[in-house]
Amino acid sequence: MLRYCTGLLLSPLYLTVWAGLLLVFHVLQWAALYSRGESARRRMASALNWCLLHCIWLLGIRPVLIYKEKPPTDKPLIIVANHQNQIDISGISWLFRQQDPVFVSKIELGRGLPSISYNLRHSGAALIDRQDPRQSLREIARLGKLIQQETRAAVIFPEGTRARDGQLQLFATAGVKMLLKNAPDAVVIPVAIDGAWRMGSLRHFPLGTIFQIRWTVLPALPAATAEQLVAQAETAIRRELGQG
Repeated sequence: MLRYCTGLLLSPLYLTVWAGLLLVFHVLQWAALYSRGESARRRMASALNWCLLHCIWLLGIRPVLIYKEKPPTDKPLIIVANHQNQIDISGISWLFRQQDPVFVSKIELGRGLPSISYNLRHSGAALIDRQDPRQSLREIARLGKLIQQETRAAVIFPEGTRARDGQLQLFATAGVKMLLKNAPDAVVIPVAIDGAWRMGSLRHFPLGTIFQIRWTVLPALPAATAEQLVAQAETAIRRELGQG
């Protein structure tokens, strides 16, 4: 009951600040791109993710970022993570900011959302139509080539959708396999996200309050087939979450 009442009080404040950040940084990203170029826009996007990450303090939520092993900076990365909430993206973006992470995202997010849609379109994100497997694989293949050429990081959520109860779902292999095919030098890095599901969806009210969300960067996986790497990533994340 206490957390519910706290949520009623704090959710409007958080949502107001969250929406304001998206609007302000939409303008800042646009201005940075057209005045100083893409690298300046990326810095603005990184600053936005820092602000969104720390904005959850307004709900009494503590973000905890952990590296169990520092990821390499001289190779492209494929970041394989579980997915619980939209805040997952800000944590991953900040953790891997040196590698300019690019996301595999549903195509609907490419339009209509200040800052978010703008960043997805200009970062080179793979905007996939989940009703069109061929289009999805083409976009993921393009993203694989991009990170191979630019030594960047691709982020994929193999569950395919958010786990709203925090229980890890089975990982699909097709997306990771296509990324590896087009980025043969890439290293696969699992990331475990724990607690974000308790925050709830922006479509529901009030939001969860007073807990912590942990982003844990796990050690890079040794070279193997795509199927083996996905299975190893799922096992490592499940173990970190205490679910297996």
